[in-house]
Amino acid sequence: MEDGPILHGERVTLRPLADSDVPALNAIIALPEVRRWWGTDPTVDDQDAFTIVVDGEIAGWVGWYEEDDPDYRHGGLDIFLAPTFHGRGLGREALRLAARWLIDVRGHHRLIIDPAAANANAIKVYASLGFKPVGVMRNYERGPEGDWHDGLLMDLLADELSPS
Repeated sequence: MEDGPILHGERVTLRPLADSDVPALNAIIALPEVRRWWGTDPTVDDQDAFTIVVDGEIAGWVGWYEEDDPDYRHGGLDIFLAPTFHGRGLGREALRLAARWLIDVRGHHRLIIDPAAANANAIKVYASLGFKPVGVMRNYERGPEGDWHDGLLMDLLADELSPS
């Protein structure tokens, strides 16, 4: 943890995930509005991630990863945001900052994201950034109650990222 840059947007700062962020982030992911979209173990781990900070407050989390095999190289993103920060474009801004960093700094030509197929709000935000649906992954992941649900694979080529 705590490895990576600090990224500044107009209203959002992304900073490397710190151990001290984990309790606040785990409290956010446990909220019903967030929890419903996460699997059977909804906790933040030590993967590559940014903590989303808005006005000095922890607002959420952006996870990122990289496939480094040169024949399949790409980056990926995931996100959750506390419900008090929903509907204000902050998640979109956070994702755009992380996507731009993965493209410009980490050198990825393609990014993926895989929301639950039923998460229409997330899909709308991702599409507004330029992500396009690739296909439905049937019974892709287990939900909090242990039932399987579909995921939507979306991807974005570097030149498709929305400029704002």
